[in-house]
Amino acid sequence: MLTEQSAYTNRWRRVSPFAKGCFSLCGMIASFAAGSPRTALLVALIMTTTTTVGAGIPPLRYLRVASPALLFLAASGVSLFISLDFGSSTGGISIHPALGELPHIAMVCCRSLASLTSLLFLALTTPLPDIISLLRRCKFPDTLLDLMFLCYRTLFVLSEAVHETIIAQSSRLGYATVTLSLRSLGGLIANLTIQVWQRSQALHLAAMARNSDGALKFLENSYPHSAKSISIAATAGVLTITMAVMLP
Repeated sequence: MLTEQSAYTNRWRRVSPFAKGCFSLCGMIASFAAGSPRTALLVALIMTTTTTVGAGIPPLRYLRVASPALLFLAASGVSLFISLDFGSSTGGISIHPALGELPHIAMVCCRSLASLTSLLFLALTTPLPDIISLLRRCKFPDTLLDLMFLCYRTLFVLSEAVHETIIAQSSRLGYATVTLSLRSLGGLIANLTIQVWQRSQALHLAAMARNSDGALKFLENSYPHSAKSISIAATAGVLTITMAVMLP
């Protein structure tokens, strides 16, 4: 929800999604073109600064959105650093740090961080319906885009259902004790299971009623000064890639 809140309230909400997608793609290319961990970290700093300062995303919210991915990246780095040796002299398993692979591990982690910041730039500045419209223009499969939109819509419907159910249970002291909390949680899960089943059936009937004829069509927003935004984004993206290639 924090991602969608940022996407609809940021400073660049009315900027063309193609321009933001172009800059995000250039950031990912620059992250893989970086020749050293220092350069990759510089790309990550550029993308993060553009998102927080340029688009006006609060830094605390940015960290909250990025924290799950950062924790996963940290765990991956630790797992790469720790080496398991199954052929030790004692016949058991020995664990030791892979000091010789440390430069490669740093390179992988820094490139991953730069790619993450590039994706966060697009996700935090562009609502998902605009991203889907952009992907449709790029000739992505209609079935995949329809599934993305239905999952996106269902996520908010179920979130609202969970919120209303918890309020109703709390008003009846459903979470007053541990026993009541467990019983209320079971009722919440059972209620959501039934709602998911009913809503999926309703979506299936709606698709059958229109003979599943073609992709879902929606009105697209118009963006002023799209050509200017695209040219600025492309220029900034090319400069970022050039910097990543030229720096050692």
